[in-house]
Amino acid sequence: MALNPEFWRGRRVLLTGHTGFKGGWLALWLKQWGAEVTGFALPAGAGHSLFELARVVEGLDSRIGDLRDLPALQRVVEECRPEVVLHLAAQPLVREGYRDPLGTYGSNVMGTLHLLEAIRRVGGVRACVVVTTDKVYANNEWPWPYRENEPLGGHDPYSSSKACCELLVQSFAASYFPSSQYAVHGLAVATARAGNVLGGGDFAPDRLVPDVLAAWSRGEQVTLRYPQAVRPWQHALEPLAGYLQLAQGLHEQGFALSGAWNFGPGEGDCCTVGELVERLATLWPEAPGVVVETAQLHEAGLLRLDSSRARQQLGWRPRWSLQQCLEQTLDWHRHWRDRADMRAVCLAQLDDYWRCA
Repeated sequence: MALNPEFWRGRRVLLTGHTGFKGGWLALWLKQWGAEVTGFALPAGAGHSLFELARVVEGLDSRIGDLRDLPALQRVVEECRPEVVLHLAAQPLVREGYRDPLGTYGSNVMGTLHLLEAIRRVGGVRACVVVTTDKVYANNEWPWPYRENEPLGGHDPYSSSKACCELLVQSFAASYFPSSQYAVHGLAVATARAGNVLGGGDFAPDRLVPDVLAAWSRGEQVTLRYPQAVRPWQHALEPLAGYLQLAQGLHEQGFALSGAWNFGPGEGDCCTVGELVERLATLWPEAPGVVVETAQLHEAGLLRLDSSRARQQLGWRPRWSLQQCLEQTLDWHRHWRDRADMRAVCLAQLDDYWRCA
Protein backbone atom coordinates (compact mmCIF):
# COMPACT_ATOMS: atom_id res chain seq x y z
CA MET A 1 0.00 0.00 0.00
CA ALA A 2 1.61 3.23 -1.15
CA LEU A 3 1.31 6.51 0.73
CA ASN A 4 -0.88 8.64 -1.53
CA PRO A 5 -0.81 12.46 -1.31
CA GLU A 6 -4.18 12.60 -3.10
CA PHE A 7 -5.81 10.75 -0.21
CA TRP A 8 -5.06 13.73 2.02
CA ARG A 9 -6.29 16.47 -0.32
CA GLY A 10 -9.33 18.07 1.32
CA ARG A 11 -9.31 15.48 4.11
CA ARG A 12 -10.48 16.80 7.51
CA VAL A 13 -7.73 16.00 10.02
CA LEU A 14 -7.44 16.67 13.74
CA LEU A 15 -3.77 16.80 14.73
CA THR A 16 -2.95 17.05 18.42
CA GLY A 17 0.48 18.36 19.36
CA HIS A 18 0.89 20.61 16.30
CA THR A 19 2.95 23.14 18.29
CA GLY A 20 5.61 20.51 19.05
CA PHE A 21 8.58 19.28 17.05
CA LYS A 22 7.11 16.22 15.29
CA GLY A 23 3.63 17.75 15.24
CA GLY A 24 4.94 20.87 13.53
CA TRP A 25 6.61 18.86 10.78
CA LEU A 26 3.44 16.78 10.33
CA ALA A 27 1.24 19.89 10.13
CA LEU A 28 3.47 21.34 7.39
CA TRP A 29 3.35 18.06 5.48
CA LEU A 30 -0.43 17.73 5.70
CA LYS A 31 -0.95 21.33 4.56
CA GLN A 32 1.50 20.82 1.70
CA TRP A 33 -0.72 17.95 0.53
CA GLY A 34 -3.91 19.99 0.84
CA ALA A 35 -5.48 18.55 4.00
CA GLU A 36 -7.89 20.61 6.10
CA VAL A 37 -5.98 20.52 9.38
CA THR A 38 -7.19 21.52 12.83
CA GLY A 39 -4.48 21.52 15.48
CA PHE A 40 -5.04 21.20 19.23
CA ALA A 41 -2.13 21.63 21.63
CA LEU A 42 -0.58 23.62 24.42
CA PRO A 43 1.25 26.80 23.37
CA ALA A 44 4.69 26.33 21.87
CA GLY A 45 7.36 26.29 24.58
CA ALA A 46 9.40 29.30 25.54
CA GLY A 47 12.42 30.06 23.39
CA HIS A 48 12.95 28.78 19.87
CA SER A 49 10.41 26.39 18.36
CA LEU A 50 9.72 24.89 14.96
CA PHE A 51 6.13 26.12 15.29
CA GLU A 52 7.26 29.75 15.37
CA LEU A 53 10.30 29.55 13.09
CA ALA A 54 8.52 27.68 10.27
CA ARG A 55 5.27 29.63 10.69
CA VAL A 56 3.37 26.37 11.10
CA VAL A 57 0.21 28.27 12.00
CA GLU A 58 -0.17 29.58 8.42
CA GLY A 59 -3.14 27.89 6.75
CA LEU A 60 -3.90 25.91 9.90
CA ASP A 61 -6.91 26.05 12.21
CA SER A 62 -4.83 26.27 15.38
CA ARG A 63 -6.61 25.70 18.70
CA ILE A 64 -4.63 26.20 21.89
CA GLY A 65 -5.81 24.06 24.78
CA ASP A 66 -5.06 21.25 27.20
CA LEU A 67 -5.95 17.60 26.56
CA ARG A 68 -6.87 17.34 30.22
CA ASP A 69 -9.79 19.73 29.53
CA LEU A 70 -12.40 17.33 28.12
CA PRO A 71 -15.14 19.93 27.39
CA ALA A 72 -12.72 22.11 25.40
CA LEU A 73 -11.39 19.11 23.50
CA GLN A 74 -14.89 17.83 22.73
CA ARG A 75 -15.89 21.25 21.35
CA VAL A 76 -12.97 21.12 18.93
CA VAL A 77 -13.95 17.65 17.74
CA GLU A 78 -17.56 18.78 17.30
CA GLU A 79 -16.54 21.85 15.32
CA CYS A 80 -13.94 20.34 12.99
CA ARG A 81 -15.67 16.94 12.49
CA PRO A 82 -12.44 15.12 11.59
CA GLU A 83 -12.31 12.01 9.44
CA VAL A 84 -8.77 11.25 10.63
CA VAL A 85 -7.23 11.90 14.06
CA LEU A 86 -3.45 11.91 14.55
CA HIS A 87 -2.66 12.08 18.26
CA LEU A 88 0.88 13.32 18.88
CA ALA A 89 0.34 15.61 21.89
CA ALA A 90 2.22 14.34 24.94
CA GLN A 91 4.83 15.04 27.56
CA PRO A 92 7.67 13.45 25.53
CA LEU A 93 10.79 13.62 27.73
CA VAL A 94 12.18 10.92 30.05
CA ARG A 95 13.90 13.30 32.44
CA GLU A 96 10.88 15.63 32.58
CA GLY A 97 8.86 12.56 33.56
CA TYR A 98 11.08 12.16 36.60
CA ARG A 99 10.70 15.85 37.47
CA ASP A 100 6.92 15.96 37.00
CA PRO A 101 5.29 12.52 37.17
CA LEU A 102 1.79 13.91 37.83
CA GLY A 103 1.90 16.13 34.76
CA THR A 104 3.38 13.33 32.67
CA TYR A 105 0.70 10.78 33.56
CA GLY A 106 -2.00 13.46 33.33
CA SER A 107 -1.03 14.43 29.79
CA ASN A 108 -0.10 11.05 28.41
CA VAL A 109 -2.79 8.88 29.98
CA MET A 110 -5.76 11.09 30.87
CA GLY A 111 -5.17 13.32 27.85
CA THR A 112 -5.41 10.30 25.56
CA LEU A 113 -8.51 9.05 27.39
CA HIS A 114 -10.18 12.44 26.94
CA LEU A 115 -9.44 12.41 23.22
CA LEU A 116 -10.86 8.92 22.76
CA GLU A 117 -13.94 9.82 24.79
CA ALA A 118 -14.50 12.98 22.71
CA ILE A 119 -14.24 10.89 19.55
CA ARG A 120 -16.72 8.37 20.98
CA ARG A 121 -19.23 11.05 21.93
CA VAL A 122 -19.08 13.00 18.67
CA GLY A 123 -18.62 10.17 16.15
CA GLY A 124 -17.69 10.40 12.50
CA VAL A 125 -13.97 9.61 12.82
CA ARG A 126 -12.82 6.84 10.48
CA ALA A 127 -9.15 6.46 11.46
CA CYS A 128 -7.26 7.29 14.66
CA VAL A 129 -3.51 6.88 15.16
CA VAL A 130 -2.24 7.30 18.72
CA VAL A 131 1.52 7.88 18.85
CA THR A 132 3.40 6.41 21.81
CA THR A 133 7.11 5.48 21.86
CA ASP A 134 9.66 2.69 21.54
CA LYS A 135 10.05 2.88 25.32
CA VAL A 136 6.71 1.15 26.01
CA TYR A 137 8.41 -2.26 26.05
CA ALA A 138 9.54 -4.08 29.19
CA ASN A 139 13.19 -3.57 28.32
CA ASN A 140 15.35 -6.59 29.15
CA GLU A 141 18.40 -5.21 27.30
CA TRP A 142 18.00 -7.98 24.72
CA PRO A 143 20.35 -7.91 21.70
CA TRP A 144 17.42 -8.46 19.31
CA PRO A 145 14.77 -5.89 18.29
CA TYR A 146 11.40 -5.67 20.04
CA ARG A 147 8.27 -6.73 18.16
CA GLU A 148 4.77 -5.37 18.70
CA ASN A 149 3.68 -8.46 20.65
CA GLU A 150 6.46 -8.17 23.27
CA PRO A 151 5.38 -7.42 26.88
CA LEU A 152 4.83 -3.78 27.80
CA GLY A 153 6.56 -2.14 30.74
CA GLY A 154 8.44 1.02 31.61
CA HIS A 155 10.99 1.67 34.34
CA ASP A 156 10.54 5.46 34.49
CA PRO A 157 7.36 7.60 34.67
CA TYR A 158 7.49 8.67 31.02
CA SER A 159 7.93 5.14 29.67
CA SER A 160 5.31 3.61 31.93
CA SER A 161 2.83 6.41 31.12
CA LYS A 162 3.17 5.51 27.44
CA ALA A 163 2.77 1.80 28.21
CA CYS A 164 -0.40 2.74 30.12
CA CYS A 165 -1.50 4.66 27.04
CA GLU A 166 -1.07 1.55 24.89
CA LEU A 167 -3.24 -0.51 27.28
CA LEU A 168 -5.80 2.28 27.43
CA VAL A 169 -6.15 2.44 23.65
CA GLN A 170 -6.41 -1.34 23.39
CA SER A 171 -9.09 -1.50 26.08
CA PHE A 172 -11.07 1.51 24.85
CA ALA A 173 -11.11 0.24 21.27
CA ALA A 174 -12.21 -3.23 22.35
CA SER A 175 -14.97 -1.78 24.55
CA TYR A 176 -16.40 0.93 22.31
CA PHE A 177 -15.11 0.26 18.77
CA PRO A 178 -15.04 -3.55 18.50
CA SER A 179 -14.46 -5.29 15.19
CA SER A 180 -17.84 -7.01 15.44
CA GLN A 181 -19.59 -3.60 15.25
CA TYR A 182 -17.30 -1.94 12.71
CA ALA A 183 -20.18 -1.52 10.25
CA VAL A 184 -21.92 0.61 12.89
CA HIS A 185 -19.14 2.78 14.33
CA GLY A 186 -16.79 2.76 11.31
CA LEU A 187 -13.66 3.59 13.32
CA ALA A 188 -10.32 1.80 13.23
CA VAL A 189 -7.73 2.67 15.91
CA ALA A 190 -4.00 1.93 16.03
CA THR A 191 -0.95 2.89 18.05
CA ALA A 192 2.43 3.81 16.59
CA ARG A 193 5.80 3.31 18.28
CA ALA A 194 8.87 5.09 16.94
CA GLY A 195 12.48 5.43 18.03
CA ASN A 196 14.68 8.41 18.85
CA VAL A 197 13.89 10.99 16.21
CA LEU A 198 16.25 13.68 14.94
CA GLY A 199 15.72 16.62 12.63
CA GLY A 200 15.76 20.36 12.32
CA GLY A 201 13.64 22.40 14.70
CA ASP A 202 14.01 20.23 17.80
CA PHE A 203 14.97 22.57 20.64
CA ALA A 204 13.74 20.43 23.54
CA PRO A 205 16.08 20.18 26.56
CA ASP A 206 17.65 16.85 27.54
CA ARG A 207 17.66 15.57 23.95
CA LEU A 208 20.97 14.52 22.53
CA VAL A 209 21.35 16.35 19.22
CA PRO A 210 19.73 19.65 20.35
CA ASP A 211 22.03 19.65 23.41
CA VAL A 212 25.08 18.83 21.28
CA LEU A 213 24.40 21.53 18.69
CA ALA A 214 23.57 24.12 21.36
CA ALA A 215 26.84 23.42 23.20
CA TRP A 216 28.98 23.41 20.06
CA SER A 217 27.32 26.61 18.83
CA ARG A 218 28.52 28.25 22.07
CA GLY A 219 32.01 26.83 21.58
CA GLU A 220 31.55 24.48 24.53
CA GLN A 221 32.23 20.78 24.90
CA VAL A 222 29.15 18.58 25.05
CA THR A 223 28.42 16.36 28.06
CA LEU A 224 27.23 12.78 27.47
CA ARG A 225 25.43 10.88 30.22
CA TYR A 226 24.99 7.53 28.45
CA PRO A 227 27.68 7.25 25.73
CA GLN A 228 27.30 3.45 25.40
CA ALA A 229 23.48 3.46 25.17
CA VAL A 230 22.19 2.10 21.85
CA ARG A 231 19.16 3.82 20.31
CA PRO A 232 17.12 3.45 17.08
CA TRP A 233 18.04 6.83 15.55
CA GLN A 234 16.01 8.16 12.62
CA HIS A 235 14.87 11.41 11.06
CA ALA A 236 11.46 12.59 12.28
CA LEU A 237 10.04 12.36 8.76
CA GLU A 238 10.50 8.56 8.78
CA PRO A 239 7.90 7.74 11.46
CA LEU A 240 5.70 10.65 10.33
CA ALA A 241 5.46 9.00 6.92
CA GLY A 242 4.53 5.81 8.77
CA TYR A 243 1.78 7.56 10.72
CA LEU A 244 0.32 8.98 7.51
CA GLN A 245 0.51 5.63 5.75
CA LEU A 246 -1.07 3.86 8.70
CA ALA A 247 -3.91 6.41 8.97
CA GLN A 248 -4.58 6.11 5.24
CA GLY A 249 -4.65 2.32 5.58
CA LEU A 250 -7.01 2.43 8.55
CA HIS A 251 -9.37 4.67 6.59
CA GLU A 252 -9.28 2.50 3.47
CA GLN A 253 -8.99 -1.01 4.93
CA GLY A 254 -10.56 -0.59 8.34
CA PHE A 255 -10.10 -2.92 11.26
CA ALA A 256 -7.55 -5.15 9.53
CA LEU A 257 -4.80 -2.62 10.26
CA SER A 258 -5.66 -1.87 13.90
CA GLY A 259 -3.32 -2.67 16.77
CA ALA A 260 0.28 -1.63 17.45
CA TRP A 261 2.94 -0.73 14.87
CA ASN A 262 6.69 -0.16 15.12
CA PHE A 263 8.37 2.42 12.86
CA GLY A 264 12.09 2.09 13.43
CA PRO A 265 15.27 2.60 11.40
CA GLY A 266 17.19 0.00 9.46
CA GLU A 267 19.46 -2.40 11.35
CA GLY A 268 22.59 -0.50 10.33
CA ASP A 269 21.33 2.81 11.72
CA CYS A 270 21.20 1.75 15.38
CA CYS A 271 24.34 2.93 17.13
CA THR A 272 25.52 4.19 20.51
CA VAL A 273 25.17 7.75 21.72
CA GLY A 274 28.93 8.15 21.55
CA GLU A 275 29.10 6.90 17.96
CA LEU A 276 26.32 9.26 16.90
CA VAL A 277 28.13 12.26 18.37
CA GLU A 278 31.35 11.19 16.66
CA ARG A 279 29.52 11.13 13.33
CA LEU A 280 28.08 14.56 14.05
CA ALA A 281 31.56 15.86 14.81
CA THR A 282 32.79 14.83 11.35
CA LEU A 283 30.06 17.09 9.90
CA TRP A 284 30.87 19.96 12.31
CA PRO A 285 34.63 20.56 11.98
CA GLU A 286 34.69 23.20 14.72
CA ALA A 287 33.21 20.79 17.29
CA PRO A 288 35.00 21.48 20.64
CA GLY A 289 34.76 17.90 21.95
CA VAL A 290 32.93 15.69 24.43
CA VAL A 291 32.86 15.17 28.21
CA VAL A 292 31.34 12.05 29.84
CA GLU A 293 29.58 12.27 33.21
CA THR A 294 28.03 9.58 35.40
CA ALA A 295 24.28 9.30 34.85
CA GLN A 296 22.07 9.75 37.94
CA LEU A 297 18.75 8.58 36.49
CA HIS A 298 17.91 5.24 34.89
CA GLU A 299 17.53 5.07 31.11
CA ALA A 300 17.56 2.00 28.87
CA GLY A 301 20.98 0.92 27.65
CA LEU A 302 19.98 -1.12 24.59
CA LEU A 303 16.79 -0.58 22.61
CA ARG A 304 15.94 -1.52 19.02
CA LEU A 305 12.68 -1.99 17.11
CA ASP A 306 11.52 -4.69 14.70
CA SER A 307 9.45 -2.94 12.00
CA SER A 308 8.66 -6.06 9.99
CA ARG A 309 4.90 -5.56 10.30
CA ALA A 310 5.06 -2.05 8.83
CA ARG A 311 7.34 -3.23 6.03
CA GLN A 312 5.23 -6.23 5.10
CA GLN A 313 1.67 -4.98 5.61
CA LEU A 314 2.04 -1.27 4.82
CA GLY A 315 5.03 -1.32 2.49
CA TRP A 316 6.66 1.30 4.72
CA ARG A 317 10.44 1.51 4.96
CA PRO A 318 12.98 4.17 5.99
CA ARG A 319 14.04 6.47 3.14
CA TRP A 320 17.07 8.23 4.62
CA SER A 321 20.16 6.58 6.07
CA LEU A 322 21.51 7.79 9.40
CA GLN A 323 24.16 9.75 7.49
CA GLN A 324 21.48 11.51 5.43
CA CYS A 325 19.48 12.13 8.60
CA LEU A 326 22.42 13.87 10.27
CA GLU A 327 23.22 15.86 7.12
CA GLN A 328 19.62 17.08 6.84
CA THR A 329 19.52 17.97 10.54
CA LEU A 330 22.73 20.00 10.37
CA ASP A 331 21.66 21.61 7.10
CA TRP A 332 18.48 22.85 8.83
CA HIS A 333 20.49 24.10 11.79
CA ARG A 334 22.91 26.00 9.59
CA HIS A 335 20.07 27.63 7.66
CA TRP A 336 18.49 28.67 10.96
CA ARG A 337 21.81 30.08 12.18
CA ASP A 338 22.03 32.05 8.91
CA ARG A 339 18.51 33.46 9.44
CA ALA A 340 16.97 31.77 6.40
CA ASP A 341 13.23 31.39 5.76
CA MET A 342 12.74 28.26 7.84
CA ARG A 343 9.30 27.44 6.48
CA ALA A 344 10.83 27.31 3.00
CA VAL A 345 13.70 25.16 4.34
CA CYS A 346 11.22 22.71 5.92
CA LEU A 347 9.13 22.45 2.76
CA ALA A 348 12.27 21.86 0.70
CA GLN A 349 13.36 19.06 3.01
CA LEU A 350 9.88 17.53 2.78
CA ASP A 351 10.23 17.59 -1.01
CA ASP A 352 13.68 15.99 -0.76
CA TYR A 353 12.30 13.22 1.43
CA TRP A 354 9.30 12.57 -0.80
CA ARG A 355 11.51 12.34 -3.90
CA CYS A 356 13.37 9.50 -2.16
CA ALA A 357 10.03 7.67 -1.90
